[in-house]
Amino acid sequence: QMPDPPGGIQAFYQYVGSNIVHPAMAREAQISGKCHLKFVVELDGSISNVEVLKGVQGCGDCDKEAVRVLKTYPKKWSPGKQNGKAVRVYYNMPIRFEMK
Repeated sequence: QMPDPPGGIQAFYQYVGSNIVHPAMAREAQISGKCHLKFVVELDGSISNVEVLKGVQGCGDCDKEAVRVLKTYPKKWSPGKQNGKAVRVYYNMPIRFEMK
């Protein structure tokens, strides 16, 4: 069983979308793209080991902002389970930076 954030993945994406700030440098240069992150959902449901798998080209600040938002997520996920026992699970997630 895969881990699940409280309220489901849509609620998690909503949190990320409302808390992420497009860096000023990226806005000025009109940089947009996807940042692919990997993290671990721990036995207690907390998020750890957040790292960038593939960043937004030309915008290290976007990558830092994506990591910051995941690290500051205030709620715990329901942990992944295998054979009824909680296990650590790697989770991949893309975060899109778009110019509106």
